[in-house]
Amino acid sequence: MSIPAGFDELIHPTTRLSVVALLAATEWADFAFVRDSLSLSDSALSKQLHTLEEAGYLELHKEGGGRGRRTRVRLTDRGRTAFEGHVAALRAIVEGAGPTTQAQSPALQRHDSGAAL
Repeated sequence: MSIPAGFDELIHPTTRLSVVALLAATEWADFAFVRDSLSLSDSALSKQLHTLEEAGYLELHKEGGGRGRRTRVRLTDRGRTAFEGHVAALRAIVEGAGPTTQAQSPALQRHDSGAAL
Protein backbone atom coordinates (compact mmCIF):
# COMPACT_ATOMS: atom_id res chain seq x y z
CA MET A 1 0.00 0.00 0.00
CA SER A 2 1.38 3.39 -0.92
CA ILE A 3 1.32 6.38 1.40
CA PRO A 4 -1.77 8.48 0.66
CA ALA A 5 -1.52 12.09 -0.44
CA GLY A 6 -1.53 14.45 2.51
CA PHE A 7 0.37 12.17 4.88
CA ASP A 8 2.74 14.50 6.73
CA GLU A 9 5.90 12.99 8.23
CA LEU A 10 6.51 16.18 10.23
CA ILE A 11 3.14 16.08 11.97
CA HIS A 12 2.93 12.28 12.34
CA PRO A 13 5.07 11.74 15.50
CA THR A 14 2.72 11.34 18.45
CA THR A 15 3.71 14.46 20.37
CA ARG A 16 3.53 16.76 17.36
CA LEU A 17 0.26 15.22 16.22
CA SER A 18 -1.16 15.81 19.72
CA VAL A 19 0.02 19.45 19.70
CA VAL A 20 -1.44 20.14 16.27
CA ALA A 21 -4.72 18.38 17.07
CA LEU A 22 -5.10 20.45 20.24
CA LEU A 23 -4.35 23.68 18.40
CA ALA A 24 -6.73 22.79 15.55
CA ALA A 25 -9.61 23.10 17.99
CA THR A 26 -8.88 26.73 18.88
CA GLU A 27 -7.63 30.02 17.48
CA TRP A 28 -4.91 30.70 20.10
CA ALA A 29 -3.73 28.66 23.10
CA ASP A 30 -1.45 29.56 25.99
CA PHE A 31 1.81 27.64 26.19
CA ALA A 32 0.91 26.50 29.72
CA PHE A 33 -2.46 25.15 28.54
CA VAL A 34 -0.85 23.09 25.78
CA ARG A 35 1.90 21.87 28.12
CA ASP A 36 -0.52 20.84 30.84
CA SER A 37 -3.10 19.34 28.45
CA LEU A 38 -0.46 17.07 26.90
CA SER A 39 1.51 16.43 30.12
CA LEU A 40 4.76 17.68 28.59
CA SER A 41 7.71 19.43 30.15
CA ASP A 42 8.45 23.01 29.10
CA SER A 43 11.54 21.87 27.20
CA ALA A 44 9.77 19.00 25.38
CA LEU A 45 6.94 21.28 24.27
CA SER A 46 9.34 24.08 23.27
CA LYS A 47 11.27 21.67 21.05
CA GLN A 48 8.11 20.49 19.27
CA LEU A 49 6.78 24.03 18.87
CA HIS A 50 10.11 25.17 17.41
CA THR A 51 10.06 22.34 14.85
CA LEU A 52 6.48 23.16 13.83
CA GLU A 53 7.22 26.89 13.71
CA GLU A 54 10.24 26.34 11.43
CA ALA A 55 7.96 24.43 9.05
CA GLY A 56 5.53 27.35 9.01
CA TYR A 57 2.83 25.29 10.72
CA LEU A 58 2.39 27.51 13.75
CA GLU A 59 2.98 30.99 15.04
CA LEU A 60 4.26 31.93 18.48
CA HIS A 61 3.43 35.25 20.12
CA LYS A 62 5.27 36.33 23.26
CA GLU A 63 3.82 39.02 25.52
CA GLY A 64 5.29 40.77 28.53
CA GLY A 65 8.65 40.10 30.09
CA GLY A 66 10.32 38.46 33.03
CA ARG A 67 8.16 36.22 35.19
CA GLY A 68 5.02 37.72 33.67
CA ARG A 69 5.96 36.61 30.18
CA ARG A 70 3.19 34.81 28.37
CA THR A 71 3.57 32.72 25.22
CA ARG A 72 0.62 32.02 22.99
CA VAL A 73 0.56 29.69 20.02
CA ARG A 74 -1.72 29.10 17.04
CA LEU A 75 -1.80 27.06 13.87
CA THR A 76 -1.13 28.99 10.69
CA ASP A 77 -3.31 28.39 7.65
CA ARG A 78 -0.50 26.19 6.31
CA GLY A 79 -0.45 24.19 9.56
CA ARG A 80 -4.21 23.75 9.61
CA THR A 81 -4.18 22.59 5.98
CA ALA A 82 -1.35 20.15 6.72
CA PHE A 83 -3.21 18.77 9.75
CA GLU A 84 -6.45 18.31 7.81
CA GLY A 85 -4.56 16.58 4.99
CA HIS A 86 -2.78 14.32 7.46
CA VAL A 87 -6.03 13.33 9.17
CA ALA A 88 -7.56 12.55 5.76
CA ALA A 89 -4.51 10.43 4.88
CA LEU A 90 -4.76 8.50 8.15
CA ARG A 91 -8.45 7.86 7.48
CA ALA A 92 -7.59 6.58 4.01
CA ILE A 93 -5.01 4.22 5.49
CA VAL A 94 -7.48 2.88 8.05
CA GLU A 95 -10.32 2.55 5.54
CA GLY A 96 -7.97 0.92 3.02
CA ALA A 97 -7.01 -1.76 5.52
CA GLY A 98 -10.58 -2.99 5.70
CA PRO A 99 -11.57 -6.20 7.44
CA THR A 100 -9.43 -9.21 6.69
CA THR A 101 -10.98 -12.54 5.92
CA GLN A 102 -10.09 -15.62 7.92
CA ALA A 103 -8.61 -17.20 4.79
CA GLN A 104 -6.14 -14.30 4.59
CA SER A 105 -5.11 -14.33 8.24
CA PRO A 106 -4.26 -17.51 10.13
CA ALA A 107 -3.59 -15.43 13.26
CA LEU A 108 -7.12 -14.08 13.02
CA GLN A 109 -8.47 -17.62 12.73
CA ARG A 110 -6.72 -18.61 15.95
CA HIS A 111 -7.96 -15.48 17.67
CA ASP A 112 -11.55 -15.99 16.55
CA SER A 113 -11.57 -19.61 17.68
CA GLY A 114 -10.52 -18.59 21.17
CA ALA A 115 -6.98 -19.95 20.86
CA ALA A 116 -4.12 -17.84 22.16
CA LEU A 117 -2.18 -15.79 19.64
